Amino acid sequence: MTHSARATRALQALTEADPALAALSLWCQHRDAERLEAAAETTGTTIRYGPDFAALPAHEQTGLAGHHILHVALQHSDRMAAMAARMGDGFAPDLWQIASDAIVNEAIVQAGHALPRPALTLAKLLQALHEQGGLSDWDCERLYRRMSDSPDGAGRARKQASEDGQKTDLHPADGGSGGQGTDTGGSGQAEWRAHMARAMAAGAAAGFGLGILGRRMADLPQPRTPWEVVLRRLLARASLHRPEPAPLRPARAWLAGAGRALQTSAPLPPFQPRMRWQGSAPRIVLALDCSASLADDSLRLLMAEVQAVALRVQASLHLLSFDEGVHHDMPLDPATARATLQGLELPQDGGTDFRPVVARAGELAPSALVILSDMDGPMGPKPRFPVIWAAPQPDPPQAPFGHVLSLGG
Repeated sequence: MTHSARATRALQALTEADPALAALSLWCQHRDAERLEAAAETTGTTIRYGPDFAALPAHEQTGLAGHHILHVALQHSDRMAAMAARMGDGFAPDLWQIASDAIVNEAIVQAGHALPRPALTLAKLLQALHEQGGLSDWDCERLYRRMSDSPDGAGRARKQASEDGQKTDLHPADGGSGGQGTDTGGSGQAEWRAHMARAMAAGAAAGFGLGILGRRMADLPQPRTPWEVVLRRLLARASLHRPEPAPLRPARAWLAGAGRALQTSAPLPPFQPRMRWQGSAPRIVLALDCSASLADDSLRLLMAEVQAVALRVQASLHLLSFDEGVHHDMPLDPATARATLQGLELPQDGGTDFRPVVARAGELAPSALVILSDMDGPMGPKPRFPVIWAAPQPDPPQAPFGHVLSLGG
């Protein structure tokens, strides 16, 4: 396929107007296409320019080309595919489009470029959502979660996008784009971080364009291991069958050593017990904080991961719901755990005390305790079993014990 003829003038203009975007454009594939819904669109590292792009004024062509170059550089298409894989049927692609467009447009405008009006910006979107902050505070994942966590937030975001005439111009990568996405790791992610670092350095040296934003963009590609991967590792490690000593039965190595000692009149070696495998099946206890503000997406994703691990390691599941005391105390069938949770009636608006639920979990002798909570309450002393805190907020507080996972990004 040949290089885009429609984008040539805009890309040439970027070499003088914005060294950072011009450098990043070299790593994108620019193609012409017909019958596009928008003037241009991005999939993976490929930007396609439609007939409506050629009809725009030159300064808007330059800004719109920069918009799509930034979509590619920030790996929005790859990250969209990764988020869709994580969320399954619960993923809302239009909210991801809104989040990524708002961030990209805000950066393009702050870099001094023009866009076809009206344009959805991060400032407008945050005002609609009654939120504070700017490019240094919000990345796509966090902004998507903020909108998807409540029907009200999603509704306000969609209304603002409609008022600004937003069109679908971003599509999930098909796996052949060269970038691997923030959530999946790989060489593509590392390459784009390097491209961004060099481009921003060139822009900063020039003193104009995208480079003036420096490292103030929270959405810059960063290495990140998804919380699902971390949770799987922690639960699998905690649920493994481990050998334990049998004090009344000597190890074969000790028997052999003792036999040689008797034959040679040497002292007996120190006693070495035989190791035996644990007879009881592993158990994962899931503690659900009724008083926490928990989004359906967070609970659904957490349950999917816990179920998958429980089935894989043949562990039993036990549910405890709590606030200041324990309300539900029941075993769960891993195959139907999600449906059981949906039918529970949970109390609301109570305080939180982790001590009773941790004590009850200890009576169940768990391989691991997973606590889904915002972590606001007395926690008591460290128990003798692994504890995993699954917090819905992007930046959860530290805990005096256990491993803290953020489900908010």
